Amino acid sequence: MIRYKYIHVFFFCFGFLNAQNLISGTVYSDSLQNPLPGANVYWLSTEKGTVTDINGMFSLDSYPTSTKLIISYVGFISDTLTVRGTQRVVHVLKSNNSNDLDEIIVSQRKKSSQLSFLSTQNVLNVSSEELLKAACCNLSESFETNPAIDVNFDNALTGVKQVKMMGLPSPYLLFTEENIPIIRGASQVYGLSFIPGTWIESLQVTKGAGSVINGYESMTGQINAELKKPLTSEKMFFNLFRSFEGRNELNFHTKTTLSSKLSANLFVHFNQLSEKIDKNNDGFLDLPLSEQVNILSRFQYFDTDKGWVSFFNIRFLQDDKIFGQGNFLPKLHKNTTSIWGSEIMTNRYESSLKIGYVFPDLPYQSFGMQLAYSDHSQESYFGLRTYDINHKSGFANLLFNSILGNTLHKFKAGIQFAYDAYDELIENQTSNRIDRSVGAFFEYSYDSLERLNMVLGLRFDQHNNIGSFLTPRAHFRYAFSDTSSLRFSIGSGRRVAAAFAENQKLFGSGRIIKTPNIQSFNFGLSPEHAWNYGISFLKGFQIGYIPLNVNVDLYRTEFVNQVVVDWETLGQISFYNLSGESYANSFQLGLDTRLFRILDARFAYKYYDVQLDYSSGRMQKPLQPKQRYFMNLGYIGTKWRMDATYHHTGSQRVPLTVVNPNGFESESFGLINTQLTFVPKTNFEIYIGAENLNNKQQVRPIISADEPFSLNFDSSLVYAPVFGRMMYVGLRYNL
Repeated sequence: MIRYKYIHVFFFCFGFLNAQNLISGTVYSDSLQNPLPGANVYWLSTEKGTVTDINGMFSLDSYPTSTKLIISYVGFISDTLTVRGTQRVVHVLKSNNSNDLDEIIVSQRKKSSQLSFLSTQNVLNVSSEELLKAACCNLSESFETNPAIDVNFDNALTGVKQVKMMGLPSPYLLFTEENIPIIRGASQVYGLSFIPGTWIESLQVTKGAGSVINGYESMTGQINAELKKPLTSEKMFFNLFRSFEGRNELNFHTKTTLSSKLSANLFVHFNQLSEKIDKNNDGFLDLPLSEQVNILSRFQYFDTDKGWVSFFNIRFLQDDKIFGQGNFLPKLHKNTTSIWGSEIMTNRYESSLKIGYVFPDLPYQSFGMQLAYSDHSQESYFGLRTYDINHKSGFANLLFNSILGNTLHKFKAGIQFAYDAYDELIENQTSNRIDRSVGAFFEYSYDSLERLNMVLGLRFDQHNNIGSFLTPRAHFRYAFSDTSSLRFSIGSGRRVAAAFAENQKLFGSGRIIKTPNIQSFNFGLSPEHAWNYGISFLKGFQIGYIPLNVNVDLYRTEFVNQVVVDWETLGQISFYNLSGESYANSFQLGLDTRLFRILDARFAYKYYDVQLDYSSGRMQKPLQPKQRYFMNLGYIGTKWRMDATYHHTGSQRVPLTVVNPNGFESESFGLINTQLTFVPKTNFEIYIGAENLNNKQQVRPIISADEPFSLNFDSSLVYAPVFGRMMYVGLRYNL
């Protein structure tokens, strides 16, 4: 106890002494009614300084040899203040209305997708401009033009695309929408297609162990989507999309200012495919007949004077799919063995509330609250197999940010509550599960003005089905220079797998399903637990007029416990707990440059070694290529934009089938996607593009397509596109 007492006294004294040396204040433009974000605040004759935040606030350590504080901003008259003691600074910068100076404009086009040299974590920032480079009708199609995420073909029936990171599928990623978990459980397979790309303001893709603030489930990384904000979005946006194969899409956004502090958005999304397409002539539709209505209404309250900001969202989605044999009619052929067909009918409701408060006199200190609820209902059948699921989810997070002594030492602390209730019907078996967890977390960050940055986090959770456990995570960054950063991360993650919800493609086969005990909790499958280790290096340099950024990533994920999904036995699929080792090693080498000052270019090579001890022995995971190559070229001019992407996918191990009783290695292949955009006016665009321009298709993607009700029928072993070339046109208009 004495030891802990001295530690407490030490931190108190440390914080007290440093607090005496902190200068804070607010900068305004022309009047006290207009806070000025982005103003430079620094000590005279030094490089020690900061910039004001969105509320015009700043905090800065005092400097022992200077009492002169300079405040500047482009277009305003710079001022020099004499600051003594710990007084709070409130200053108004005056606009420079003088006509005596000639205007000099220095500009640089910001990259639409870039790694940060400053972030402690390995984060790729993706802007909305990057998302417009592809058809990008939903989030699952938003990763085609960057190499951080691998886009995979899930099965031969539904047309859904799945994403992987570090050689592992999406359930091991944490998907968040404005840092609230969103794609989980019942929505794991189709959830990415429920977020329209035009709604997204930016994406942050984090590799490795994430932050303890966002939960304990992340194992390989996090993808966070920031939606367009009512305060800053377009007054009106309209997007119309049409593929030559009959896919139609409409996106409409509008913004309303309800008062000086309250704004609102309405987002409407509609897509439909009503034409039957069977290019490979196997009797099955290459893409499902589908219709989706997706409506989001959100409100933003913003009071800069009192430090309050809040968001409230409410969303409704209805998504219907019909697929199977081309002559399947649900009213005639459902639950019969004459024609094989399937329907998936999904209804989803969501609401969320975020409230944040920044202390006016302490701009480095804030409080936040997040509340979210969703109800996801899916009714579906696949031939004679039924799968229904209802997933209700609740989430609450309370967060407090402040400093320990000075702004070099920051911390975040809070408590979190999560609730998930699953009701499933699997063929003729029912399963019910409730997950409840309460957790507390603390994250310390050291943001040095020199070389070393670190983020150290720890959370403790009590889960009704996992028990009590700790989740440690750590991130370190060392800057050799302003353009050279080395990062290291380590952390653990845990999750209760939703075995059937995450593997719905198994129902599109005749395989017999085997689990340890379908009547017991989670079918007798233990919770998953993994450790992730990573190191990355980012270096920027210049050759003549050509800037180059080179990044090298090396990550390893080791499973302590894992739910094994075993496709290795002919005619069956088995779920069982890991007995032995399971790991995924990933290596990525990337190059990012700008050629001829007009052409952005990105190149990447990726290698994966993903091994798992099955009951039949250790093997590379199926349908996981060991090697991938990526190239993207983009041009942005005054009137024209062009983008072209090449993906090369290496050979993949395909499990044994009735056609190939020993299994086989697939051929490697390349895909070309391209888009050309014409901008006749600043608020109007016309675009035309192609996906899979070289028309690559997998031969015989459905096994025993002529016997769909037999044990040999299988539509799940897909390693290449089922659908060939897809051409499209569209237009965008905004105010």
